[in-house]
Amino acid sequence: MSLPLLAAAESAYEAPDQSIFWQPLIGSGPFAITRPAIVFALSAVLITWLLLAGTKRLSVVPGKKQMVVEAAYGFVRNSIGRDIIGSKEFLKFVPLLFTFFSIILVNNLFGVIPPIQYPTMGRIAFPLALTIFLYLTYHFVGIRKKGFAAYFAGVVPHGLPKPIVPLVFLLEVLSIVVIQPVTITLRLFGNMFAGHLILVLFITGAEHMFLEGGLGLKLVGIPTIAMAFALTLFELFVEFLQAYVYTMLAATFIASALADDH
Repeated sequence: MSLPLLAAAESAYEAPDQSIFWQPLIGSGPFAITRPAIVFALSAVLITWLLLAGTKRLSVVPGKKQMVVEAAYGFVRNSIGRDIIGSKEFLKFVPLLFTFFSIILVNNLFGVIPPIQYPTMGRIAFPLALTIFLYLTYHFVGIRKKGFAAYFAGVVPHGLPKPIVPLVFLLEVLSIVVIQPVTITLRLFGNMFAGHLILVLFITGAEHMFLEGGLGLKLVGIPTIAMAFALTLFELFVEFLQAYVYTMLAATFIASALADDH
């Protein structure tokens, strides 16, 4: 492969950046109806249809739709809700946890499913909206159970030397008020944003090599498209993992707010 061939192709290729996530379909500016808004609405319709179809005719020997719904619900109910929050109080939080898991998972999977191929959570407004709801929930249930003063006083573990109690109190309050919601939001957003950007880079790069490059770049395009396929499979794993991690952390925050010492 000669350097002139590489230089010619590089000069014509424009690498994707964050602008690929801003796709207004109707209107412009902050009130535009965007592609992620449509995709998110589509996911809500799809999940609602699947839940209704899977529970319409319940039977002892479940069909495919019932099996999918029961497996997803059982996973969130038992492996996340009950195991983390505890058998005494977990049940009332299962609808919230199941909503988080299903809406995040479907929107993440949309990132690699043609022709949608857009990860809604790659726009920070969507994970931020979920986190605001979670944030209000776990503080509300904690304060309602213990009272405002006792809720925040409980962040300091028992048995600490008195001189360091004020410092620990400030750090713990900072953690539950600021750090927890910020990190859970950025974790989901960052993984979906970066993963999709890398996939687009490899796919469009390989396409450019095949269509615009010389023989040398066409040969380089073969391992590039193979790498894009491998990254797509890895992205599928990351998309499920991020839905699971977000839901698990949500359950952890709720459990911590309800615990006697949190």
